Amino acid sequence: MQKLSIKNIGTDILFDVLGSVLIAAGVHNFGVFADLPMAGFTGVALIMYHLFGLPIGTGIVLLNIPVAILCYRYLGRMFFLKSIKSMIISSAFIDYVAPLFPVYEGDRLLAAICMGVLCGAGYAIIFMRGSSSGGTDFISMSIRKANPHITLGSITIAVDISVIAIASLVVFREVDGFIYGVIATYLMGTVIDRLLYGMNEGKTSLIITDKGMEVAELIDRATERGSTILTGKGYFTGQEKNVVLCACSSKEMFEIHKEVKRFDPKAFTIILESNEVVGEGFKQDLQDF
Repeated sequence: MQKLSIKNIGTDILFDVLGSVLIAAGVHNFGVFADLPMAGFTGVALIMYHLFGLPIGTGIVLLNIPVAILCYRYLGRMFFLKSIKSMIISSAFIDYVAPLFPVYEGDRLLAAICMGVLCGAGYAIIFMRGSSSGGTDFISMSIRKANPHITLGSITIAVDISVIAIASLVVFREVDGFIYGVIATYLMGTVIDRLLYGMNEGKTSLIITDKGMEVAELIDRATERGSTILTGKGYFTGQEKNVVLCACSSKEMFEIHKEVKRFDPKAFTIILESNEVVGEGFKQDLQDF
């Protein structure tokens, strides 16, 4: 269980504020005044804003109450409390901070792009601290917990496009708005996945050789990266081989490939993309800070 401390709480609030600034700008300064249908409870709150004049942030809080109660047991007390905090902060920023800044009144497509990128970055920052902004985030995180093989961005896209379809085709009766909303939602999900799973990306090499220890030492000298030597066996020859496993950056992989090819031309090298590399020598998990 994550330890509660002044440092952790302060860092959580800082991430909430940073994420909320981006979300509020995307929603209010780009989305609302471009008449773009929005995803999640923000989209529902936007409908309430147009129909009844209810502030968007206030509508988000009211909509979240029953969902938060239903998801409390499934998501756990810690996630629930952190999400309530994030939801209140982000809602307050939408209603009281974003209106202080100028709004974008240009092309709707550009507005949709900016809204998707800003909101995606904002949500990702909040997710990084094991929290959410509530609403369909509660539903998305519940689905993610039950199906961990599905990425959070994919779940967000599926849930949010359903809301956009209802808002644009049933309420606003505008096909163009639906298309812009889908574009913004796709960008938002892509940015979420990119920031959550791609910010610590790198490459992984599998080097099959007869000189495992020498290759590992070569990698250490060339890049100061550690390696793991595995034991394998050739299918056709039945001979034992060393498989040198090493995670590194793209630049370091180029050096490794060049040096290994020079040292052992017979070595068989496989280079894989790694969506995330966390640990000693790489970036640490943000929740460790």
